[in-house]
Amino acid sequence: MGARGRLLVAAAVAFAFVAGACSSGTTGSGGASPKVSVTPITAKEPTSPVTISFAAPGYIVNSPNIKKFAKEFEKANPNITIQFQSVPAEQEEDKLTTQFAAGTAPDTAYMDTGTVTDFGQRNALLSLDGYLAGSKLVDRSDFVPAFANLTSVSGTMFGLPFDGESTALFYRTDMFAAAGISSPPKTWSEMQADAAKLTNPSKKQYGFIEFAPEAEYYWLPFLYSAGGQLAAKDGTPLWDSPAGDRSANFYIGLRKFSPPDAFNSNSYDGRVFFANGQVAMYEAGAWFAGTTQSEFPKIKGKWAIAPIPQDKKCATTIAGDALGIFSTSKNQDAAWKWIEFLDEKKNVLQWNTSPGQTLLPPLQSLLNDPDKTFKNAPVLKGFVDQMKCGISLNITNKNFPEAEQKLKDRLGDAVFGKLTPTQALEEGKQQAEEVLKQA
Repeated sequence: MGARGRLLVAAAVAFAFVAGACSSGTTGSGGASPKVSVTPITAKEPTSPVTISFAAPGYIVNSPNIKKFAKEFEKANPNITIQFQSVPAEQEEDKLTTQFAAGTAPDTAYMDTGTVTDFGQRNALLSLDGYLAGSKLVDRSDFVPAFANLTSVSGTMFGLPFDGESTALFYRTDMFAAAGISSPPKTWSEMQADAAKLTNPSKKQYGFIEFAPEAEYYWLPFLYSAGGQLAAKDGTPLWDSPAGDRSANFYIGLRKFSPPDAFNSNSYDGRVFFANGQVAMYEAGAWFAGTTQSEFPKIKGKWAIAPIPQDKKCATTIAGDALGIFSTSKNQDAAWKWIEFLDEKKNVLQWNTSPGQTLLPPLQSLLNDPDKTFKNAPVLKGFVDQMKCGISLNITNKNFPEAEQKLKDRLGDAVFGKLTPTQALEEGKQQAEEVLKQA
């Protein structure tokens, strides 16, 4: 999953995963679920053969689980055939946008939740409210509120949450022990002290690792922990604040404990620094646990996870993927049956937690029983606790991603030392406001 691309913009909403259910609707700006009147739709089985196209990144299309799900679904629904369309992950939104404009969009797609809300605002995706109200297989009230929020626009759900992750701190227990550190840091001051103690450039050993292209994403938990906000619901930048300045100076300041060779890399490619013992602390999402377990078995037992060190409060970012139906689909009932099948609890559980998978199922009932849910990956229990401090974002301004990119670029400059963190926030805000004015 990596850094999950861009954050999914709108008003930031902290949530406890055990909090209130998303009944018949969710708000695009957060938390509570308003009561909305929805006419239930019961999807009809096609009376003649139809083919449903399903677009997804190549690693999804080639997943043994997805292929298994398709065979099971086609056996239970003999008049429906699933046709896979492989799309490069980094190009998926652009390609789907082009296809929709040309009238050649697939029936269904697996998308990151940012793409879901973008397309939902543009009426490119079908509202799922009616189908959810009529479903006997998917319980809308079981979705973790923040994940349901990530797929909703103004109370309407345009995607079924399918997988997710929060961000935590991975650390090398062997390196901590060698440095005489008995436990992971809980506060910013402890993190800074540990990073300094674990850094020895002459031995190519560092306490932390930062990546310029992803600096904004991994700084955000520190911004939220300090009590700051990224932006208002309408996209107005709010990051240039006392909390933003203090958190940026702390986070970017950790660059002096990070290998300079990693600055131009990213959280996926940079994983080898952690595996080789060059880096003692690594901020990443749940995906990193599975990658480390499968690719670097030699360090088994030498690493663990902990919550991101906090300032005023605990905080983490939330990201995920969802299943949607394009509004241009000519076989909407059959398309719904396919994504409804994928989002059945048993399939969500298998998709997220089968051997080799380390994602978070976005269902409260599964997260409420972590011993059973994560029996194949006990390390993920820590992410469940971290999710209680999760922040979900969904900004209603469709032009905000372009504006936010200015902040990403400037914070990247700060990692390289071209700007101070304070200058990065100020310049990023000025440039973002120019973009929003022109929109």
